[in-house]
Amino acid sequence: MRSRLALLLALGACTPAADTGPDPCSHDGALAGCLEPTQTPEYYAAMSSMYFDTMDTSVELDGWPPYSELVARWEWPPWLKLTAYTRENIEATDTLLTLYPSVVPERDCRAFDTQPFGRCVVVFYYDAHEGRGCPIYEEFSFNDAGEITWIEAWSDVDGLRPTSAEDPWGEQGDIGRLSARIPGLGNAEGKIDIDSVWMEEAAEADPDVADFLVRANDWQATWLEEYASAPDDYWDVGCGW
Repeated sequence: MRSRLALLLALGACTPAADTGPDPCSHDGALAGCLEPTQTPEYYAAMSSMYFDTMDTSVELDGWPPYSELVARWEWPPWLKLTAYTRENIEATDTLLTLYPSVVPERDCRAFDTQPFGRCVVVFYYDAHEGRGCPIYEEFSFNDAGEITWIEAWSDVDGLRPTSAEDPWGEQGDIGRLSARIPGLGNAEGKIDIDSVWMEEAAEADPDVADFLVRANDWQATWLEEYASAPDDYWDVGCGW
C-alpha cells in the first residue's frame, strides 16, 4: 500500500501544470499596464506638460507633442467624452482652440513607473469665463517609442475628481481610468484596433469600452451629439464655479 501511494505521488509530481493560456501581455490586444517606461521620468513629465502648451495662447508653439497615429482623448463628464481620435484630428481640434483663448500657468506634471506614465494637475484660465480658474486632473499613456497614445481628463473638483487626498495621483487603487481597460494600449506601439476581436470582447464586458467603441467609429458625430445635449451649466459644474 505504501509503495503504491509513493508511486502515485511520484507520478503526480511529474504531471505538467495545467495550461493557463497565453501571456495576456504577448498579443496586440494587451492592456496599458503591460508596458514599462522606456524614457526618462523627465521626458514623461515634460511631454505631458507640452500638451497644455497647445491650449495656452501665451505660449509660442513650435511643434506638437509626440502623439501616436491613433491617439485618443477621453474627457469624463460633464465634459464631452471622446473629444478627438487620431493624431490628425487632435492637432486640428487643438488648432481651433486658439479661437477660444486660455492660459495654463498652473501645472504640476509628474512621471510614474506604471501607466499612465504622465499625470498632471493643472488650472485653465479662459478669457470667455472672466478669467476664472478651471482645475483639471489629466493623465497620459505612452508607447515604447515615447509617443502619447491616450489622454484622459477629469474635473479636479469635489465629486468629479477620480483621486482622493490620500491618493492624489491615483497610485494606490482603481480610480476608474479607461486607459487601463482599452485593448491595444499595452502593445509596443500602443495601437488601438477598433475592429479587433480584443476590442469586441472588451466592449461586451465593459460598458465604458463599448461607449468608446461607438464613439471611435464616428467620433465627430458623437462629439457633436454630446455637445448638443450638454446642459447649459456644464462649464460651471465642470470647473466648480
